[in-house]
Amino acid sequence: NNQTVRMIARTSIGGQRLRIKVENAFGAQPVTIGAAHIALRAKDSEIVAGSDRAITFNGKPGCILSPGVERVSDPVDLKVPALADLAVSLYFPVETGPPTSHGTGLHTTYISKEGDSTGQPALADATTSLSYYYLTAIDVEAPADARAVVTFGDSITDGTASTPNSNHSWPALLAARLAKNEKTATIGVANMGISGNRVLYDGSGASALARFDRDVLSQSGVQWVMLMEAINDIGRVGTPTPEAPTADDLIAAYRQFIDMAHTHGIKVIGCTLTPYVGAGYARDAGEAVREAVNTFIRTGGAFDAVVDFDTATRDSADPKRIRAAFDPGDHLHPNDAGYQAMADAVDLAIFTRK
Repeated sequence: NNQTVRMIARTSIGGQRLRIKVENAFGAQPVTIGAAHIALRAKDSEIVAGSDRAITFNGKPGCILSPGVERVSDPVDLKVPALADLAVSLYFPVETGPPTSHGTGLHTTYISKEGDSTGQPALADATTSLSYYYLTAIDVEAPADARAVVTFGDSITDGTASTPNSNHSWPALLAARLAKNEKTATIGVANMGISGNRVLYDGSGASALARFDRDVLSQSGVQWVMLMEAINDIGRVGTPTPEAPTADDLIAAYRQFIDMAHTHGIKVIGCTLTPYVGAGYARDAGEAVREAVNTFIRTGGAFDAVVDFDTATRDSADPKRIRAAFDPGDHLHPNDAGYQAMADAVDLAIFTRK
């Protein structure tokens, strides 16, 4: 309410022109954006001098987001290198109500005490969080041969347990690998992981089945989707149905994702589920489901390519558990080293095959 939110977002590929997308996905009332700016980030909330650009929507300095609506800004000219940090500042002149947000942003967001500070060099005395608000994407104008890969999953894709402000989620580390390889330098990465998300039922956010259209099919330039999700379905039993999902239930959903993606010319990369024995919700029956799902991913022939994150992160002496060197203590999420191992397990040749 009468506050500016400055969010730090990591780019993948660079470019000379860009635009943002904002969405009131879950709000019950219209939300007013009074002003918006984008700039290269220097440090903390400070922007690089001379890089600030005002963002417009259909030529106007702001827009109204009706419930459920996404708006795309006008493009702005700004030279952005690959793997850069951008500062996106949005001013909300009136009370928004509970915001549409992404809880595990893993980058510090700065929230002003009051007023329109979108064009300020820094936000002094701001409060902070590690979440994003209303910002759903940054598109870079790219060469005709540029493409995007969407990483679609739960907290392990989101980057939970990685070090904040270090870009150590596996999708961020994959983006860095792609950027440094001449053959893949024009491939962008859109991280669509949501901590706590499930395939079949709503949990943290809409289920993967419910959000596939919005979070995968509607992304700009998408050619691949990397699917790694189901561990929360396996572990969280009791809501909304008392029965635990079977491997067949999850495989049927995977086949639906594949059919939907192929209809839109998008290739699907199946990613095996990482070990979770020792986690708070681990069960013997759930482990059997995980192993059956992984067998389907590896040998079912349904996916266009496979990445074996299970093999990359498991303890060779006890394959049902994550390797001790990769375990931050919850026996579920990898640490920075584990996420690096996951990113390194991706064969970049997947993205250059015809």
